[in-house]
Amino acid sequence: MKKAVIVLLMMMVSFTFSQDKGDDKAQIQKAIEKITPELIEIRRHIHENPERGNREFKTAALVAERLKALGFTVTEKVAHTGVVGVLEGGKPGRIVAVRADMDALPILEKADVPFKSQVDGVMHACGHDIHTTIALGTAMVLAGMKDSFHGTVKFLFQPAEEGSPAGESGGASLMIKEGVLTDPAPEVIFGLHVGSGLPVGMIAYVSGGALASNDSFEIVIQGKGVHASMPWGGVDSVVTASQVVLALQNIRSRMTDTRTPFVLSVSTIHGGTAFNIIPEEIRMTGTIRTHEKAIRAKVHRLMDQVIKGVCEANGAEYTLDIRPGAPVTFNHPELTDWSVKVFKTLMGDSRIMEMPPVMGSEDFAYYSQEIPAFFYFLGITDLKNKATSFPAHSPYFCADEGSIPVGVEAMVNLVLSYLESDQIFSLK
Repeated sequence: MKKAVIVLLMMMVSFTFSQDKGDDKAQIQKAIEKITPELIEIRRHIHENPERGNREFKTAALVAERLKALGFTVTEKVAHTGVVGVLEGGKPGRIVAVRADMDALPILEKADVPFKSQVDGVMHACGHDIHTTIALGTAMVLAGMKDSFHGTVKFLFQPAEEGSPAGESGGASLMIKEGVLTDPAPEVIFGLHVGSGLPVGMIAYVSGGALASNDSFEIVIQGKGVHASMPWGGVDSVVTASQVVLALQNIRSRMTDTRTPFVLSVSTIHGGTAFNIIPEEIRMTGTIRTHEKAIRAKVHRLMDQVIKGVCEANGAEYTLDIRPGAPVTFNHPELTDWSVKVFKTLMGDSRIMEMPPVMGSEDFAYYSQEIPAFFYFLGITDLKNKATSFPAHSPYFCADEGSIPVGVEAMVNLVLSYLESDQIFSLK
């Protein structure tokens, strides 16, 4: 949509709110209905033109153009390609932040949709195109009624949630380092993620630790290469590596409290050049997901202990490199309770559900360490359409677009309710 059309649309939304302030809910719904066709166009455009972390040039330009046309104060090139938009209401008041991620994944799309990715080997397989579109829709609705609310809304369109290119920093941690939580400083931050398998129209949440911390690791097993017909003459790195993989699972099943959620997975194994040669070296990589700092530290220590024992028993040597990633995404319990009440008032109890902690991770976690945060899941699955049932990171992933207006309505009401409230939330 061209800038002039956006400005006209903003005026239309503004006019809608100026006519009748007696029923805000109905007016918000009416405004969302008007912009939904355009939001679907935006979503499809982003989906067709996916970009990986720190390279979201076209997506960032699209976001910045629309925010400027809506009257936002816009800062570009934050944390490489991030965009920050600030909208001041007609009256002074509180400050709230909304975050959306923009990057795609290195996946070849196999979903049969008319707006299929036009970039070979890159796909919005985690729904960030939906996240960005919902945030833009929220910005459009709020811009149309800015004269009627107190306070300021700060939108953070973030790059590189899925990770940065090798040798580069990025994502939420770099956004924070470059000052997105200051000048103006938001009191709380809201974010959402599409929920695979969750029906359209539903919202799910977790109070406290919502998503796991995410550490990656590399293990190198160093043996002594030898002809496979005479294994007694060397040190078998393959057998040693196999024993390491099995022994590591004892950490989860026998060495930590099994009632505490955590996952340790070896995901890749590489080594060898020929069928009749036992290689000197095997390399393995994997991930550690935990929900508690103490368990996270304990697992790191036990991994070294277990690998050392196996290698010593086999006469091999090893190195273990653990690379800490995002911490636990923590939903502030009081802010979560308050937000859930807002959603239930808006949507009804039956459309809001509490869910178990998720073992996936999110770099929204870094914001939750700095200010009170609430991160929730939005249903994207049409139970009558199997095409929308595939999980995130699948090449067949396909979010139902009926989730977009639901997501906009939920976020708009969450933001406005916070700006109008007198609740105080703080990190303990």
